[in-house]
Amino acid sequence: MVTFVGAGPGAADLITVRGRNLLEKADILIYAGSLVNAEHLKYTKQGCRIYNSANMTLEQVIEVMEAGVAEGLSIVRLHTGDPSIYGAIREQMDLLAEKGIEYSVVPGVSSFCGAAAALKAEFTLPQVSQTVILTRMEGRTPVPEREAISKLAVHQASMAVFLSSSMLDRLCEELMAGGYKTDTPAAIVYKATWEDEKIVHTRVGELAAAARENGIRKTALILVGDFLGGEYDRSKLYDPSFSHEFREGAE
Repeated sequence: MVTFVGAGPGAADLITVRGRNLLEKADILIYAGSLVNAEHLKYTKQGCRIYNSANMTLEQVIEVMEAGVAEGLSIVRLHTGDPSIYGAIREQMDLLAEKGIEYSVVPGVSSFCGAAAALKAEFTLPQVSQTVILTRMEGRTPVPEREAISKLAVHQASMAVFLSSSMLDRLCEELMAGGYKTDTPAAIVYKATWEDEKIVHTRVGELAAAARENGIRKTALILVGDFLGGEYDRSKLYDPSFSHEFREGAE
C-alpha cells in the first residue's frame, strides 16, 4: 500500500495523528525534501528507506513505489501541507492506478490555515467575506486565463496566494486591476508555523516593497482581504437573540 500523507504547514507536530502513525510504521518514506520539515524523519523506524523527491523525477518516484509494493512494504509519500493543494499527487495516483497499485490519502493542515493561525485571523467574517480563494500567479506553471488574479480579485473575497512571493510587483498590479484598493489589508507570512516564521502586515499597494524590505523572496504565503481589517458583524450563531436547534434565543 502507498499512502500519501500531508505533513502539515511546517511545524513537525502539526501532522495528523494518523499521518504520524503511518510515518512511524513506514518501510519506505519518500518526502518532498525542499518543503517538508526534516524533523519528521526522526519519527521513522530503524531501517526505513528514505528518499528525497527533490532530487527525483515523477518516474523515479513511481519506480521506488512499485519496487516497494512488489516487496510487500509499507510506503509513505510525505507532502507538505495538504497533498490536495499544489501537491502534484494526481499524476502519481494515476500512474499507480495504471499499474494496479492501491493507494490512499491522509489529509494535512494546509499552509493557508497555518498562516491564518499565525495571524490570529478568520477568513470568513459576517458582512466581510464568506468565500476564500486559494490561487497562484502564473509562472512556469500556466494558469487558466479565466483564473487570472485580476479576474478572481473582482469578487473581493478573502484570498490566499501561493507560490507567488517572487512575483509581487505583478501580483500587486493584478490585484488592483481586479478591484482591490491599494489600502486593502494584506499580509506576507514567511514559513508559517516554522521556527523562523516571519509575519509582515502591509497593504495591497505595498506588498512588493514590504517583501523587499524584509528580505522575503520565496516560501511565503500572501493573504489579501478585508478579513485582515478590524470591522465585521458579530456571528448570528452566538447572538443571544438567535434561536436554533440547541438553544432558544432571548426576545
